[in-house]
Amino acid sequence: MFRLLIRLALFSLAFTTVLPLINGIDFHGNWGAALGLSIFFAVMLWLVDLVAIMISAVLTVTTFGLALLWIIPFWILGFWLLPAVALRLVADFVPEFLTVQGWMPAILGGLVMMFVSLVTSDPLWEERQA
Repeated sequence: MFRLLIRLALFSLAFTTVLPLINGIDFHGNWGAALGLSIFFAVMLWLVDLVAIMISAVLTVTTFGLALLWIIPFWILGFWLLPAVALRLVADFVPEFLTVQGWMPAILGGLVMMFVSLVTSDPLWEERQA
């Protein structure tokens, strides 16, 4: 629970301070709007990950595993695109608080959000508490 609150606070901080520094990303709102965007981004990222996993599973089963020949390299090389897709979707759903103009700012913003996710991930917290 504590880790979730820290993650939401860091996402909010990223929305208010770091992401507006990227050309093409504009945040319009206060801390409360940033907190709402953080929750919405976390849910959207979970949904994007879930859809990507479901598509991979369906393609793997329907091709009897042959799709793994291109799915595995795509996951290795393209995992950093999922936060960018989630960020674009959040900006599309709530343009009054967040605007993202193009895919390059979305990719850069997604990398920032991925860094926040990595900082608050399970393995890092387990090592510090042990």
